[in-house]
Amino acid sequence: MELTFLGTSAGVPTKERNVTSMILNLVGIRKSYWLFDCGEGTQHRILNSPFKAPKIEKIFITHLHGDHIFGLPGLLCSRSMGGATEPLTLYGPKGLKQYIETVLSLSVSYMTYPIEIIEIEAGQLFDDGELIVTAYSLDHRVECYGYRIEEHAKSGPLDANKLASDNIPRGPWMQALKAGETITLEDGRVVNGADYLGEPIPGKVIAIFGDTQPTPQAFELARNADVMVHETTLEAAFTEKANERGHSTTVQAAQLAREAGVKRFIATHLSGRYMSEDIPRLLMECQAEFAETQIAEDYLTVKI
Repeated sequence: MELTFLGTSAGVPTKERNVTSMILNLVGIRKSYWLFDCGEGTQHRILNSPFKAPKIEKIFITHLHGDHIFGLPGLLCSRSMGGATEPLTLYGPKGLKQYIETVLSLSVSYMTYPIEIIEIEAGQLFDDGELIVTAYSLDHRVECYGYRIEEHAKSGPLDANKLASDNIPRGPWMQALKAGETITLEDGRVVNGADYLGEPIPGKVIAIFGDTQPTPQAFELARNADVMVHETTLEAAFTEKANERGHSTTVQAAQLAREAGVKRFIATHLSGRYMSEDIPRLLMECQAEFAETQIAEDYLTVKI
């Protein structure tokens, strides 16, 4: 999988950054994308990327503040005008359905594809056999969620030495054995593939936070994630201001990354007050708490 940041600014766009959105490319699993948040101008960012809007199969909204949803109507309509027919599912807080239906109705917009809008609560949203998505409540000025995406474990590799020692020849049945299935050889022996598999390979875990001040739920959302994406709206000097507005600082987010045992922390959602020359200073604040930190810029792609 790959995660691409289409917008990394908080509140308003800047000359360097658009407002929040990111695409999870499910490469290696299937040929489709998931979009997380959709700030104003997201479809313009998509036009300047390798992604195609019709391949977006799910959109996850963290909360209903404008810098996270004002791009949705335009993206939905452009997807329709492009002739998309594949269904699209939207997940988000209560009010998302009313927002979408009102905008589409008042603008007399016609959709060429079915849209399902699911207003969520905290808990597991679905398990499609390949990925499990769970929503966690966060602490912001409005109802807000973070999403934990967990890939199912993969079967371990076949033990070639054990197969050889048991005189099991190579053949078209190897794929079935690798899947842990039981097969019958030409000599009549019944072989259980599970007996020849190594330890399962753990699936990847991604934790994507919406806006939040520090909250106890954050630990479980981030716990042992391969990649944690978390807002760092303001620097540590503005801790009180950040928390009053339901946001986190560089230091607070980095401390969570360390305490939750994540492997990599990507900081995003930076206040518009910060320009490119401020980024090294913000990065130093994060890395003083958690070395494996990177501050996202628009179009950054992270391999999971």
